[in-house]
Amino acid sequence: MRKTYFILMFIGTLLLNACGSENQKENDNASSSVELYFGFKPPGLEAKPLELNNMSQKGWELGGVNAPNMKEFYLTSTLETPLRPIVVSFRKENRAWKKYEFYDTGGDVLYSKDKYIERTESGWSAIKSLGAPFDTIPIMRLTASSKGTLVFDEATRDGNGILRYSRLINGKREAPKPFDATINTGKWTAHPFIAPDESYIIWDSEREGGYGDSDMYISFRQSDGSWGAAINFGDKINTDGEDGGGYVTPDGKYLSYCPRCSPPYDRMWVDAEIIEKLRPKIEK
Repeated sequence: MRKTYFILMFIGTLLLNACGSENQKENDNASSSVELYFGFKPPGLEAKPLELNNMSQKGWELGGVNAPNMKEFYLTSTLETPLRPIVVSFRKENRAWKKYEFYDTGGDVLYSKDKYIERTESGWSAIKSLGAPFDTIPIMRLTASSKGTLVFDEATRDGNGILRYSRLINGKREAPKPFDATINTGKWTAHPFIAPDESYIIWDSEREGGYGDSDMYISFRQSDGSWGAAINFGDKINTDGEDGGGYVTPDGKYLSYCPRCSPPYDRMWVDAEIIEKLRPKIEK
């Protein structure tokens, strides 16, 4: 199940080393005793800019294969590898090619809003649809746990969108259900990330008591299966602007997010231990 991902990481490492960028050399010389993370000097518990300029701005595109019907083409992009590896699919629709990006969460199914693809022995399946009612909801981000639970948002013009979830029960997908007010409070509630083991959910929202516009929050799964109180990530992560878009790397090591979320949409990253630092606050 993880074979494709490990191959991707290996190739990504080779490409990063091949770049031979000055940034890479500076990192190597500055911290020869620090183990680099795919060519990057990893951050600690203080968030640092995620500088991807030592990679091609267009991203390295690895391989490529046509679907058997010749109406779809797949490639693996390392634009954010290994932080958020993706499979890009171009699908011919109405005589034009439409681009879909499927983000790898470590499983055999990759999702792109209401669409998904599955790993096969020869590569990837054709693009499939989750069907109704998923295809009637304007989803911006959909994330999945290793158990197949889907958590997704809803794009709106007034900021009144909510987060929903859908579980796999006895092999069948249940109808989407909204989270309760623990999570669905405030405005512009969006961009969820559910941990692979479903132990926590990260999202951003504009709430009372925040630092400005949207802030990043986290809720931990309780022993009774409910979700604990929303915890603000604090001023080491959140600013007086619009912060969000957080996700954790597939290996669970780092949290990446967008501070202020304004062009050019530079990202930050921080050791995922910051999540564990927050966990005891709701377990006491």
